[in-house]
Amino acid sequence: MKRIEIVFLFALVSSTCNAAVNDFCVANLKGPDSPSGYQCKPPNTVTVDDFVFSGFVAGNTTNTFNAALTSAFVTDFPGVNGLGVSAARLDIAQGGSIPMHTHPAATELLIMVEGQITAGFMTPTALYQKTLKPGDLMVFPQGQLHFQVNSGSGKATAFLAFSSANPGAQLLDLLLFGNTLPSDLVAKTTFLDVDQVKKVKARFGGRG
Repeated sequence: MKRIEIVFLFALVSSTCNAAVNDFCVANLKGPDSPSGYQCKPPNTVTVDDFVFSGFVAGNTTNTFNAALTSAFVTDFPGVNGLGVSAARLDIAQGGSIPMHTHPAATELLIMVEGQITAGFMTPTALYQKTLKPGDLMVFPQGQLHFQVNSGSGKATAFLAFSSANPGAQLLDLLLFGNTLPSDLVAKTTFLDVDQVKKVKARFGGRG
């Protein structure tokens, strides 16, 4: 019995030491990604720069959505690997929008900084929508379909926080129209005319 107790205590001390040593796991981006994140860089190669992200600046909004997302996800910011947190900067030009999308792996917190954004998310039974101004925060639960539209008279900026180092994103417009499904099949499933589907597909690089 005493031998078993000694083995148990040794295992407990060992696991405690490993937990203390592994307070963080800077991503080795040269290795494969997995559901639990990237493998750790060797400790002797970790530097303070792994824990600092310096590119949190406005992106180029000259595109289809008139919007830009500057991400500080694990692939941009290796120090957040395994910590369950990441961030992004959202810039939307006047009249621009972030279309309906989901984040399969994270809840999103939007922090308004400048301008005005009308944002919301929906469930099968309800719509939650609000026009946000600087100082407002809005949370979008993980996996919920949501959107952000610049509803003001100038540019809009918000900071985003996510409950995952790699939140992922699925944009509804790109999923529907940026593919090679035959246009008549897309038309039947969306109740749009075939000509409308082809027009939108051309905008998002779809074919068929």
